This record gives sequence, structure tokens and C-alpha cells, in this order.
Amino acid sequence: MATKPPAGDPVQDAPQVAPPQHAAAGLPAIGHTLKIAQEQMGIARTARTLLKVNQKNGFDCPGCAWPEGDKRHTAEFCENGAKAVAEEATLRRVTPAFFAEHPLADLADRSGYWLGQQGRITEPVYLPEGADRYEPISWERAFAVIAEELRALSSPDEAVFYTSGRTSNEAAFLFQLFAREFGTNNLPDCSNMCHESSGSALNETIGIGKGSVSLEDLHQAELIIVAGQNPGTNHPRMLSALEKAKQAGAKIISVNPLPEAGTERFKNPQSPLGMLKGTALTDLFLQIRIGGDQALFRLLNKLVLDAGDATDEAFIREHTHGYEEFAAAAKEADWDETLTATGLTRPEIESALAMILASRRTIVCWAMGLTQHKHAVATIREVVNLLLLRGDIGRPGAGVCPVRGHSNVQGDRTMGIFERPAPAFLDALDREFAITSPRAHGFDVVRAIQALRDGEAKVFFAMGGNFVGATPDTDVTEAAMRRASLTVHVSTKLNRSHAVTGRRALILPTLGRTDKDVQASGKQFVTVEDSMGMVHASRGNLAPASPHLLSEPAIVARMARAVLGKASATPWEEFEADYATVRDRIARVVPGFEDFNARVARPGGFQLPHAPRDERRFPTKTGKANFTAAPVEYPRVPAGRLLLQTLRSHDQYNTTIYGLDDRYRGITGGRRVVMVHPDDAAELGLADGSYTDLVSEWTDGVERRAPGFRVVHYPTARGCAAAYYPETNVLVPLDSTADTSNTPASKSVVVRFEQA
Repeated sequence: MATKPPAGDPVQDAPQVAPPQHAAAGLPAIGHTLKIAQEQMGIARTARTLLKVNQKNGFDCPGCAWPEGDKRHTAEFCENGAKAVAEEATLRRVTPAFFAEHPLADLADRSGYWLGQQGRITEPVYLPEGADRYEPISWERAFAVIAEELRALSSPDEAVFYTSGRTSNEAAFLFQLFAREFGTNNLPDCSNMCHESSGSALNETIGIGKGSVSLEDLHQAELIIVAGQNPGTNHPRMLSALEKAKQAGAKIISVNPLPEAGTERFKNPQSPLGMLKGTALTDLFLQIRIGGDQALFRLLNKLVLDAGDATDEAFIREHTHGYEEFAAAAKEADWDETLTATGLTRPEIESALAMILASRRTIVCWAMGLTQHKHAVATIREVVNLLLLRGDIGRPGAGVCPVRGHSNVQGDRTMGIFERPAPAFLDALDREFAITSPRAHGFDVVRAIQALRDGEAKVFFAMGGNFVGATPDTDVTEAAMRRASLTVHVSTKLNRSHAVTGRRALILPTLGRTDKDVQASGKQFVTVEDSMGMVHASRGNLAPASPHLLSEPAIVARMARAVLGKASATPWEEFEADYATVRDRIARVVPGFEDFNARVARPGGFQLPHAPRDERRFPTKTGKANFTAAPVEYPRVPAGRLLLQTLRSHDQYNTTIYGLDDRYRGITGGRRVVMVHPDDAAELGLADGSYTDLVSEWTDGVERRAPGFRVVHYPTARGCAAAYYPETNVLVPLDSTADTSNTPASKSVVVRFEQA
């Protein structure tokens, strides 16, 4: 049987620490998966649900966006995917009685872990102005409240419509259509906080802001560089692809400030031998200092140029632009500066170079360790420079692989969730719906917070996610949200954002991926796009958690009818009744989705076109792939300070906290820990097991403090530290962002340590 949620917050005052592990998955992963699933769903529901995850006739995992191959395992999920499913398919319920018992002040004092463990929200609830707790509200009245607030705005640009990555293609398309028909491009999304830097760099260099490889390319690669990424926790199914590549003879270089169990050895739970022995994955571990990646790739590019016959001259001549300027800048790369920036040794870099030169097919994968720095976009451009030098874009087994974190975050952007939409997209949208979309750029996440803080925005509507928990500068963000006249969250479960409200607030409960979706025309399915551009169907198989839930498309459609009224000629009621009609419209607006309904009906779906990958055509301003030559940057840290990166534990997915352990790093029973190299700790007088406050330093002179962190001596890179978010988001200044992309620089936080 499933267990009841915790009555009180667990004590986290004394986390326990053991040595970090050196292998991921295996029997412990199976045991932990079954334990969490049984606690949330019970035994029978666990079997019925998990066997449908990522299957062609099942539902897409609500966790990460890693793709599936054409041939699926019976158990096509990882430990963290199973946790995500269990949390959504839980038998625990948050009813109106819960809100009557727990006033807003009580919810605000609870941890994110406790809030999430309470279960699925069963009815819409409303916080009237001046009230101290949420109360039940009808759907009709909820939409009337939204309409009242939106119509009272002096400009549509005073509203912000945020999207989380879990939102389906159909819901995302309707959401952006509603926002633009209402009159604003204020459509920030979670990508603004993660892979916006990737999109900015790739759009400029290869002409499309997505990765250029497929799962089969990974299997065929001769060299895979995994930079700034921890797949063992964040994308565990990627380990199977790395294992298959290794078995075919590939080499793997891991570039990261922390050693991670998942890139050391993978104990594949799909085979007995895999569970017992496992496969060593990393051939070369480059333990780089935080933010030193651009310097590393710049020097590698210089060394490739100096190696003689090591570049693909035909590819460079026929398909690239800007080579001479780039080559001149690369030749200026300095060994001493690079060793300082990276903390690496000359032999380590020379070993990496030898592996690059020996490879005919190289893929570079990356995640937040590259994207969340001031110089993140320049760093990713430098990665692209390396691949262009070697002709490693547009051929099998080679290319760029930004690994997206959240299921369908890439699809939402494809559907038009973007504050800076392309004019061609808006033109197509206007033709299809006979509307006039606004052309002025809207707010991204950081600008949305600033607008709420400064009174420029007054209504905040979130389609999923945990905006307050995910964003930087927690105190500033929470104060900004409380200035809003109305905050609305479409959610399946409780999180911190529900406790930080505007003068009025709504929580609108929705169907999850695991739930059956039946509308007026019959049972529906939705679609998603994975990290490698495959689009496929997702069909829930469980009875909804409550008869009072609405699907995300239904919520958007009913909100649009309430707000826009008879002035809108868009057939919102038709869209709610039959999602196939939405897909028909997508097919006429979004390139690559022609004949959408027929193609997605095929098992496994279809792959979107990608000009650089498919035909070595680069739709940039120059018509070619662009070399770039940005100045090399890396963080300078004053004496007595360390450079902090925020990261996940193994028991969390984004801001969702499944438990209080980080099994691979040897930490149990608490999350307020800071990992520091023993030599740095000795210099700073930080004893292992002692407690300290973390205080970040930024140019504005504002003190940002995260109190009460246990010091853990850990083999991270010298000069660096690591701690979990969202607990450390309070340390990230709102104005500390990446150039061009405006992504919060959550991996480059200068901190000092203050002990009582």
C-alpha cells in the first residue's frame, strides 16, 4: 500500500557524510526506485504505471527530455524518471480540507520537500485579497477572476505568461496564441534559466538553436566529450547511450569540477552482468575549475590549428565563414593563462588533444555547467569552433549535443513560447488566425522579475513549474511576486510558488502525463519533442486524481474565452474538445509539422528537420556556419573566497525534492551542505562537519546570505565549492547573467564563509 505523506518537516540539522560512490545505477537504483514507487503508488499501481513509461503506446516521462530508441526496453525508465512518475501518479491528495487546515503562513514555513510530498491537488482554490488561506472556487469563477484582472490592466504588457518545460506541444501552442491575441510577447519560460545560452550560441553559429545529433549518432561516435554535465543524476538514461558507444569503441572525456559517479562507471540495471560489474565510461577526466571551459576549448583549437593536417579544409572552405578572424584569435591562446583558468595540467590538455586528433567523429555534450556563466554563450561558440575545425557537424556520429533538462522544454520553444519570436513565426500565426500579434519583444525570466519588482507587470500566470523556487535572488524574486495583483499557477502538486502570492492568487489543478484525458470528442493524446528533435505522442493511462481537474489545453481555452470573449474568432471550444484540431493548426504555422496528425500517429513519431545535420545547410545571416572569436573570459576570485556552483542532489529533479539524500555523493539526511576541497577548507579554517553561513559577493554590495550549511570536505576542483539549489538561489544576484542570453549565472557565484 501507498504510505501517508509526512505530517511534519523532517529535521535536516545533521546530514551524514560517507565517501562518494564511483558507480551509478545497479541494484541500489532498482531498490530505491521500487521503494519510492511503492510509497507513492502502492504495488499494483506501480506495475501498471511504470510499464507504460516512454513506451510507444504509453506516456512520455515527465522528467528529462532524453530520447528513446526505436527498440524499447520493457522498463524504459531510469531511477529519477520513476521518481517523477511516482510523484505524479501518487495516491496522496491535497483536498480543500488541507487548505482549510494550513493557512498561507504555514505553507510558507514548510520546505519544498514537505509541500511536494502532500500529493495531487484535487480542486481549484483561491486566495482572496486579505485572506489568510486558500479556499475552494469553481472553475467558472476562477476564470472570471483572471478575466477581471487582465481586463483591468492598462496594457497587455503588464501581464506575464510563464511556461514550464512539462507543458505539451498542444497546450504550449494554445498558450502562446492566447498571449499574443491578448496582446503581449511576455512569454518567459524555464529555458531562459538553463539552455538559453545554448540557443543563443547555436543560432548564431549554425543557424538553429537545437542539437545536431541523434541517439544513433552517439552510438557511432569515436569521441564523446561530456562537459559541465552530470548525466548519472540529471539524465540517467544517457548512460545507456554512453555505454553502447563505449562498447563500439568510443572514447569519453569528462570535463567537470566534480567527479561524478555516473561518468565513472555505469552498472546497467537492464542486464545481470551490467549490475554486477558495470562499464567504465570516462577515459580522461579533466577536473576543470568552474568557468574555465572557454579557455580550455580555445587552447585546444589553437593546438588543432598548430597540429598541421588536422582540420577539414574542404568543409571550412565550403561551409564556414569567419575562419581567418577566429584562427588569428585562437593562435593567441596562452598556455599559462589557460592553466590558471582551468586548474588543469599541461599533460592533461595534451591527452585531450591527442584523443581529439585521433577521432574522425566527435560529439560534444553539455548542460548547465557551460550555460550558466557570464561568458556562457562565448564558451559554447568556442565548442562549436572546435567541431567546425574538424568538420564534425552534418555527418554521422558527430555534432553538438546540448542535453535539455525538462521533458518538452524544447517543444515548448518550437511551439512559439519565446519572448523574442521570429517575425516569420508571427506572420504565419497571424495569417492562420487572422490576428495581429505584437512585434515588440517581451520579458524573459529575469526581466519579468524586474518588471514585477518595479511595478511594470501586475499579473503573473504560470503554466506549470515552480517559478519562485527555480529563479535567482530569492528575496528579490519573492518580494517582486508579492507586488503582483494576481498570481496564477497551473499545477499538479504544491510547491514554494503557491506560498508566495500576489494580492490575490489562484491554484488551478491540471491533469498530468500519467492521467487519461477525455474531452467532448473522446480520449485525447498530447505530443512532446525530445532533446534530439523527435516528436511523439503521449497517452496517460490512469484515472485522474479528481473529477475536478482540467487539462492544460482546456484551461487555456476556457481562460481565452473568458478573457477575450466574443471579440476572438479563434475556435477555443473546438480546440478544447479535440486536440487534433490544434495539431492541424500547428501543421500550418510551424515548419516541420506538415501533416502533423498523420505523422505523429505512427509508433515512435517523427523527426523534425535540421538543416545543418540533414544537408549541411546553415540558415545563418551569412548562409554558412560561423566561426567566432570572442575574448577569453574566466572568473577571477578574490583571496579568501571560493567560486560556488549550484547543483542538484540525486534525490531531486529541478526544484522537485524527492528525498533528503544524495546517494552518489555520500550525503544523507539533509540538503544544507557545502562541498569544499580539503586544501581550500584548511586554508579557510573550515573543519569538516562544521557549520557556516554562505555570503555571496556582487558588484551591488548587497549582502545575500544562506545560513547554516554543513561543511563537507569533498574532492571538487581547487578554488571551487558546490551546494544544492533551490536553497542557494538566494545567493545568485538577479543582475548576474550571461551576456546575450541573460541566463542567471548560477554556476559562478563568489562566496565567503562566515562561521558563528
